[in-house]
Amino acid sequence: MKNTIVAAACVLALAGCGGTAVRDKLAIQDPTVLQTGFATEQSRQAGAAERAWTDVYGQIDSPREILATLQTRLGDLGPKKENYFGYKDQCWIDVAGQELDAGNGWGFVEEAVGESARLTAGLEGAQPLSGDNPPLRTVARVRPDLAATLKGMRGDARFGYCPQAQRSVACMEVKLMHAGHDAWARSFDAAQAKVEAVERGMAEARQQLDGCAVPQVEAPPPPKVVTLSADALFAFDGGDIAAITQDGRSKLDAVTADVMRSGDLTSITVAGYTDRLGSAAYNRDLSERRALSVQRYLQGKGVTVPIQARGYGPASPGSDCRMKDRRALIECLAADRRVELRFTRKGETAEGPQ
Repeated sequence: MKNTIVAAACVLALAGCGGTAVRDKLAIQDPTVLQTGFATEQSRQAGAAERAWTDVYGQIDSPREILATLQTRLGDLGPKKENYFGYKDQCWIDVAGQELDAGNGWGFVEEAVGESARLTAGLEGAQPLSGDNPPLRTVARVRPDLAATLKGMRGDARFGYCPQAQRSVACMEVKLMHAGHDAWARSFDAAQAKVEAVERGMAEARQQLDGCAVPQVEAPPPPKVVTLSADALFAFDGGDIAAITQDGRSKLDAVTADVMRSGDLTSITVAGYTDRLGSAAYNRDLSERRALSVQRYLQGKGVTVPIQARGYGPASPGSDCRMKDRRALIECLAADRRVELRFTRKGETAEGPQ
């Protein structure tokens, strides 16, 4: 009789008879999960099924069939699923199947199906992929320290080249969420067992990461000459800094970044050129202004390497354009309208414009 009374008291307390030591180990973040007895909240914070939840997950009325479809779709992805997102997708499918077989009616099965569907759609290219674990109604946040460690592993430079670690981390993240569901349902011992499994898996995942390395890709030799189209750099007939187009600024910013990364540059020569149309004096002046504007732009971005700038007008044509139609001729001569940047490095002799 005494045992019956104790058991009934535990039921009324919603697992309040569980040892507080186990609950403390879980470091549960949601205080409503720690409430017991008749005072337990039935609110959104406590995980009550509200309209926003039922409108999404309430539509999953045949989860077993949906899981089978998701498994087929994942399998059809072939090598595209052999990564962190694909492994995580499979782990959600497995967890949903386990809880479905166990008769879980709390809504966690539907949420696990939803996570798998989200990842599958991302792998198929229908929506962006994210490694973040979204908050779920039936999952209490437990052991944030473990979640932070797993996120740190994902941020390791070796992670993208280590499929074994990707699989381990993906499934440990799902297991930690599964533990959070157990905690939400007041099954604290079950939650702690899953947390301990995650803790054991951490060491293996670290060993897997240590066994991987970021491949060393030999950088291509930097170019000695960079040629930029004046039509892209400057607005029509413009030569000052204000006339540099947005596209032109992007191109010069890229040049600046390369220059700042290079530690062996000794000088830069900027040469401006025009096509043969127009007077020689005008073309010389326009090309000079454009070369000087590029020089000033680079210096304004922090380039401290000595820069010489000069305009050469149509001195170095490279186009063989003989058509009489002026519009076609202007288009054909586009390659002559340019700015060339020549880079001299340690041990090299500066080469003048051609």
